[in-house]
Amino acid sequence: GRAHREYNIPKQWWRCNDLGILVQFEYIVRASTTWYHTGDLLMKKSLALLIALLIIASSVLQAQEEPIPPKRTRGAKVGALAGFTMGYLFMDTKPINDFLVMSNAAPVSENGVFLIGGAGTAYIMLVKNLRVGGIGMSGSSKSASVDPTTGLRRDTRLTAGYGAITFEYVLPIVERLDLVGGLNLGWGGIDMELTKSSGGSTTWEQEQAAFGSQNLTAPSNITRKLEGNFFIWTPSVSLEYAFLGWLGVRAGVSYLGMSSPAWEVDGNYDLVGVPSNVTGKGWMVNGGIFLGTF
Repeated sequence: GRAHREYNIPKQWWRCNDLGILVQFEYIVRASTTWYHTGDLLMKKSLALLIALLIIASSVLQAQEEPIPPKRTRGAKVGALAGFTMGYLFMDTKPINDFLVMSNAAPVSENGVFLIGGAGTAYIMLVKNLRVGGIGMSGSSKSASVDPTTGLRRDTRLTAGYGAITFEYVLPIVERLDLVGGLNLGWGGIDMELTKSSGGSTTWEQEQAAFGSQNLTAPSNITRKLEGNFFIWTPSVSLEYAFLGWLGVRAGVSYLGMSSPAWEVDGNYDLVGVPSNVTGKGWMVNGGIFLGTF
């Protein structure tokens, strides 16, 4: 008689490793068929043709699938982002500390001022990969001293900060990583809040008597605020890395420049004779975390 063979092929799973696309063939072939020796070659050719068709189909699916986040292209970047920023300003506090020491007060830190704030920006379509936005940051440093002879306490609070319009050009390096060059233009400055106190509490009558006194040194608690306002300009360079399509971080370095100073006392009176080296300018390292498109 004629020899015959029975083929039983259960359902199978085929996986495209590159994209993790799972193609399930619920029921490819399940057959119990009698084949003659002359039909074995036809069976093998049919299986080979089926495998070839599956490979072509998986290639088409891979070409149509878009990765998330999208791969870098040479097209213009679009979108916007906003988030938290921080930086450390290495400002020269020596002129300020000279003033404080001569006033029998304690100097503030010579290491600089830590700033925190926020920023937001959006790509404009007029220039490829150019974005425009805004940023604001501020921080302070404190000192305190007590005169052992008179018991007078002297407190100093030095505040530095600025707000500016940002102009940034983004240069994609590799996927998820960008090099950003920027320039900030705005207004900022430094404030020195000086407090001298004899300690203890005061009463309503004592404050009334101090305000009505003809003696300018009569109050036991004195607070003065010296405010320096400047035009600020800040060139910067930083790197941005997108962990996700909507979440990224930034780290970079910048220089905070200050010019055209205008000084006031308590926001009411002009302050003249301030040395030109009393400013908040200096190098700054900065970073941030942002939500948006990268």
